[in-house]
Order: sequence, then structure tokens, then C-alpha cells
Amino acid sequence: MEIKFFDDRVIVSGTDDFSAGKIFDCGQCFRWVRSPDGSWTGSALGRVLRLREEEGSVIFECGKEEFLGVWHDYFDLGRDYAALRKRLSVSEYMERACGFGAGIRILRQDAWEALCTFIISQCNNIARITGIVDRLCRIFGDEQEGGFCSFPGPERLCGLSERDLEPLRAGYRASYIISAARSVASGALELEALRSCDAETAEAALTALPGVGRKVASCVMLFGLGHTEAFPVDTWMRRALRDNFGPGFDPSVFGPDAGFAQQYIFYYSRWGRGGERYVCD
Repeated sequence: MEIKFFDDRVIVSGTDDFSAGKIFDCGQCFRWVRSPDGSWTGSALGRVLRLREEEGSVIFECGKEEFLGVWHDYFDLGRDYAALRKRLSVSEYMERACGFGAGIRILRQDAWEALCTFIISQCNNIARITGIVDRLCRIFGDEQEGGFCSFPGPERLCGLSERDLEPLRAGYRASYIISAARSVASGALELEALRSCDAETAEAALTALPGVGRKVASCVMLFGLGHTEAFPVDTWMRRALRDNFGPGFDPSVFGPDAGFAQQYIFYYSRWGRGGERYVCD
């Protein structure tokens, strides 16, 4: 991978393991929008970024300081995904899944945003999740450039009522959002502390929240807390595991790479075979 810095852009080249479409369309995030010209713009970690892919390179429209301080880590650019896919290709099926999903990178998202968005994702389709998240940001977040709004923190949401959240059209999830916000804002749940603890402790703390089951907790751990051993299992994953690994499959065989294996399996099972975009558990 080669990185070149210019005044208003950064160009990353020499990697086959960056596909914006796969990264943003594999169900791990909900705030990136594709423009007619093929570029992508999104809001994350308090910043707005536009990026585009051209002739094997990825062009980030930002300066060096912002790229190194925010986006290099967010896009997990320090990890060798080619070597990772090779390690995970332990069977013919995994080799196909890893090949089909080449270009996926697991984003290192804000922990609170991951918790809130995956609470919203329960028994929901991606279009509806995106709509709820967008309304949440527009109503309760702060204005940003490019027409985006920041993701509201737990301190902003903890004093609200379910009635206040009715414009989101989040249904029963509204009470779970408020409960999570109150737990985080009060310090009862210390999300940052869950980054360094073991997976079992992190899962127990997250599932103690109303409306957070093992699947949502695993998503938060993987996408928001850096627990790459987490292995979210929803309806589609259960089907993929049943059909391709047999009964009693234990994802711990993938060790600390289990979360990456999950993404390749999930993406292949959903998009490699014509599945519709749907997140449900």
C-alpha cells in the first residue's frame, strides 16, 4: 500500500482490499451515501468525508492531518487484509467467501453510534434503518458540511422521552435508545472500558441493556469496540452456517479473526447469491 499526501487530498494505491461499495454496503454502517458520479460521502467521528475510487486508487478528499488522525484508523488501513483472507481460507467455501468479499474492511466506528444504530437495526431492513438514523441525526444532531448532521451523543438523548422520539418512527426501539443513552451518559455503562476487557465481560455488560441481545452486542463489539473475535449471528448467518459448516460449528476456530470471517460469510451469503438487503434477528 502506498499513501501520497497533497494539500487537499490523500491518495491510497497499491491495495486490492478496499472497495467502498462493499465496505458501506455490507450492513456495518448506515451513514454513507453514494453520488451519481460513483463517489461516496459520509459522516463519522464528527467529520464529513468524500472519497472516490479511480484506477485502482482511493482518493480521500481531506488533508494529511485529518487522514492520519481520523480516517486511517477508521478504515483500518494498517491491517493486511490480503494476509487475513489467506488465513481465513481454510476450506473451499471460505476461499470463495473471502474472494467474493475482497475489498471489505471492518470500520472502527464510534462505540456509542454503533450501539445506537444496531439497536435500531433489530428486525429492520437497511433502507428503514438508514431513514431512522438520518432522522435521528437531523433532529437531534448538529449541522455539518455537505448537508450532513452529526450523530447525537448520549448526553443529548438521555433526557428525552419516547414521545420526543416519535418523529423517528423507530417504534418499540425508541425506549431502548433512551435507556442506552441514559446508561452511557450516567456512566453506568462505560463503553470505552469495554474495549480493553475480555469479550465475555463486554457482552455481559451490553446485553444487560434493555433490548440488546447477543446479536446486537456482537455487532457493537465488532464494529464499535474493536473486538475482532466477535461473531454476530442473525437469520442469514444461521442459514449460512447450517448449510456450509454443519451442526455444532464453533466460530472460535477462527480465533481473533472470527469477526472478519463473519463479514465475508455474511456478505457472500447475502449478495453473492442474490439475497435482498435485510438485517434481522
